[in-house]
Amino acid sequence: MTNAGQIVAAIREMAAQKNLEQADMNDLVRDGITAGLARIFGANVRPEITIDEVSGEIDMVVLKRVVEEVEDSSAEISLEKAQWDDPTYEVGDVMEIPVTFEEFGFNAIGAVKQRIIQRVREGERQRIRDEFEHRVGELLSGEVQQIERGKMVVILNRARDAEAIIPWKEQNPRERFRQGDSIRAVLKKVEETPKGPRLILSRADPLFVEALFQLEVPEIYQGIVEIKERAREVGGRTKIAVWSRDESIDPVGACVGLKGSRVQAVVSELGGERIDIVPWSNDTETFARRALAPARVSRVIPDSARQVITAIVDEDQLSLAIGRNGQNVRLASQLIGWQIDLYGSREWLEKGVGTAIFGDAPVDDGLETSDFPLSELAMAPETLAALEGAGYRTFLDIIDLERADFAKVEGFSDEGVDEILRIIDELTVVEGEEEEGLEDEGLEATAEAADAEQGEGGEEDKASHAGTDEVERATDEAARS
Repeated sequence: MTNAGQIVAAIREMAAQKNLEQADMNDLVRDGITAGLARIFGANVRPEITIDEVSGEIDMVVLKRVVEEVEDSSAEISLEKAQWDDPTYEVGDVMEIPVTFEEFGFNAIGAVKQRIIQRVREGERQRIRDEFEHRVGELLSGEVQQIERGKMVVILNRARDAEAIIPWKEQNPRERFRQGDSIRAVLKKVEETPKGPRLILSRADPLFVEALFQLEVPEIYQGIVEIKERAREVGGRTKIAVWSRDESIDPVGACVGLKGSRVQAVVSELGGERIDIVPWSNDTETFARRALAPARVSRVIPDSARQVITAIVDEDQLSLAIGRNGQNVRLASQLIGWQIDLYGSREWLEKGVGTAIFGDAPVDDGLETSDFPLSELAMAPETLAALEGAGYRTFLDIIDLERADFAKVEGFSDEGVDEILRIIDELTVVEGEEEEGLEDEGLEATAEAADAEQGEGGEEDKASHAGTDEVERATDEAARS
């Protein structure tokens, strides 16, 4: 049948263009012909369609059940009509009615064409879903097809029939692309639309930076080095926290590369955006110090209950820790997932906290005050657990607390309050005793000065000036610390 051969040839050509298997195309043809037969015989038609792949001939037969009274003409035929064709038919038999393409009218042919096109499109959409739904976060490359109302339409190199766009909010405002430019972006999500799946690409999401590092750093691609956290303000700055599964591999050095070659390749793709790479840590205090890099942090005080980090830096590090328009501390907060309250040393001292907050800083009595974990104190396990549950982890966290403060701690008994207050009293110097000692030393110094005055006369002024200078030096040291 010439017409059937031409149809099959056209179908094979379409199968080659759409990268479909022959078996899939045969199913499409059967489905399309069924739609055409439904236009001729009715919606409940029962066809049998055989396709000869060698000769290209298509045999079509419609099956109808023989009944006394016809209720559905698309699937039933009366006994009287069936016996006109063959008198041996009885009620309940199935009659086979052969059909040729010459019987297809304009509507039937249109139905065949529409059904095949619809099935091909559905197959393409499902193929795009299957191919990309598990590739979120991967880097895709393509070409800018057009720019309309701020969004870029992209033709992907390896899936040109997929609809891919980069919305305005997913673009870097510092970049400018024109029609025909090559472009790379990360797949952010697969969005369902009435016309099928749409790929949403992004060059502004932190995933884009991560995908670029995966491309440039073999250790990340192999899974040896992992990007644990990421924070980004597109066009300005990005912070990433990296961790290595292999202790012999420095995760930061692997991302930077020889003479900065790897990170520079990423920076170049981002249009000069600054990137901070810090080692990841599961300890919040350590991670907070590293996240505020390049600033050096003097002290970090965590509040687990409120998930707030109080960070104190020296005055010369304050502007570096804050960053331009607060960018550095803001990104550091996003990186660790906690709020960061940043203070300069001078502002912290003005709050009346005292110099002990800086740990090993020298104080005016010539002694050193060092901090240590509460677990090193000889206290009951339930007392230690209650303090840690309230966010107190070191001795300096509790040294200034009063009985009323401890009484507010959940699960803290009166015996526990008495116990911790006793420990604090044993480990701290009482202010009155300290002043008493200073007064005794002052009396002895006065007696010595009087003896010196009687013996040497003119040395009094020198001793007085020396004492004043010593006090001033001690005061200055305390303020600096």
